[in-house]
Amino acid sequence: MTGAKKLYIKTYGCQMNVYDSERMAEALGGQGYVETDTPDDADMILLNTCHIREKAAEKVYSELGRFKGLKAEKPDLKIGVAGCVAQAEGQEIMRRQPLVDLVVGPQSYHRLPELEAKARGGEKALDTDFPEEDKFDHLKARPKAKRGPTAFLTVQEGCDKFCAFCVVPYTRGAEVSRPVARILDEARDLVERGVREITLLGQNVNAYHGQGPDGADWSLARLIWALDGIDGLERIRFTTSHPNDMTDDLIEAHGTCAKLMPYLHLPVQSGSDRILKRMNRAHTAESYLRLIERIRAARPDILISGDFIVGFPEETDRDFQDTLDLIEAVNYGYAFSFKYSTRPGTPAAERDQVDEAVKSERLYRLQDLLTRQQRAAQEAMVGQEVGVLFEKPGRLQGQMVGKSDHLHAVHVSDSDLRPGDLRRVRITDSTPNALGGRLA
Repeated sequence: MTGAKKLYIKTYGCQMNVYDSERMAEALGGQGYVETDTPDDADMILLNTCHIREKAAEKVYSELGRFKGLKAEKPDLKIGVAGCVAQAEGQEIMRRQPLVDLVVGPQSYHRLPELEAKARGGEKALDTDFPEEDKFDHLKARPKAKRGPTAFLTVQEGCDKFCAFCVVPYTRGAEVSRPVARILDEARDLVERGVREITLLGQNVNAYHGQGPDGADWSLARLIWALDGIDGLERIRFTTSHPNDMTDDLIEAHGTCAKLMPYLHLPVQSGSDRILKRMNRAHTAESYLRLIERIRAARPDILISGDFIVGFPEETDRDFQDTLDLIEAVNYGYAFSFKYSTRPGTPAAERDQVDEAVKSERLYRLQDLLTRQQRAAQEAMVGQEVGVLFEKPGRLQGQMVGKSDHLHAVHVSDSDLRPGDLRRVRITDSTPNALGGRLA
């Protein structure tokens, strides 16, 4: 494409940001942009940011500082900041980094073409509104490019839970669910372009309540059953869930829908009822454990993953031990764990903080336990036969890499395998981060 403008997008954080980056690229594609893998030859650089991790904003400012020389060499280069840091910081980003031309929040990126035109005209462009119109209505897919075998599909955004440690309700807004018909249309389009597995995304995805064709609000389970009817779609996953929204029909779907994979990410954050209450989680350790029992009764081979925050304000040794006890009881196949870090504007930021050395020691102990559980779960797969959707070549000659039903990375050496192949594999060995096998 001669004369096309080049767009470089760097994506931070969650899978929803990956999805958002794809849609931003589509929105700017209509303005003549094609994507590039390097900022050096870009006409526009867009940082799609995440506000979850510690010092997220400072890391964005540091990244922007690296582009000063490039901006000096190419005065026409436009630099934008999108995502949750953009939503949280707004005008402050432009004040601290004058080289930034454009700032757009996660609910407004359908307005990128207008913002880009404004920036091209020499004005500063800022939009961190929560607009009334649905951004997805205004984002039309670009020409039908082939896709890899897996894809993300956002079905729900925002959160109404207001956990004491979390900025999502402030950066992504209240819970909003997309209509069923639009999700199904997008899913069919993805399948036509080569996708065989779709992961449904939402900040609180199992709170999905989108309007169905019948005018009624559909649950996530009902949406999954509708997706199950799409020919060519072989696998369905969803993330991230809240324990309070694991409804009876969703639990039943795990046991009866063959396309819904036996993997569930269900964050608990802490095993201490006292800390859970301080977190405003609205569930107890006991209710979480009983929920896990019900899910495993419906799907005995399901792999459970979770999230844990260590060193939440006022966490005692007893509270931490309660968390270790819960982990022992659940036996996780995978987990994400972090030291608590303050988020300005959240309730927990104003409370008595745990000493950093104590946080570090607790995180080490917790991760040691989780790592042992994760490796035991992988080793238990040796000798088992699993489905694997192959995605890309491995590092060795003739090797292909894919994901198992349980989301484990699996390596198989077979020169006949191609990306998109879904095959049964006999697992023969387990390494720290992957499984090896041969075609069954």
